[in-house]
Amino acid sequence: MAAGALVVDTRPVDQRDRDGDLPGAVVIDRNVLEWRLGPSSPHRLAIADDPARRIVVVCNEGYSSSLAAHTLQRLGLIHATDLVGGFQAWAALRKKSD
Repeated sequence: MAAGALVVDTRPVDQRDRDGDLPGAVVIDRNVLEWRLGPSSPHRLAIADDPARRIVVVCNEGYSSSLAAHTLQRLGLIHATDLVGGFQAWAALRKKSD
């Protein structure tokens, strides 16, 4: 995020309620991700105006986010990637550093 990446949390509301939010992330449901970020989508969010911007997709454990990042790349968002291990890996690292 500090380098300008857009971090997108695709976890369902029940997981976010249970485990907490990812600070600074934009929440986009997985089932509408391509509509909200796709360069040619009329439903694209204003924050997704630069197809060269790094997009980091985060799910709970890193499985669905890797597929989502691949799909975004195929739509032309060539710098789309995901957080390996997802929110759970991030939370574990954060807990270790506390």
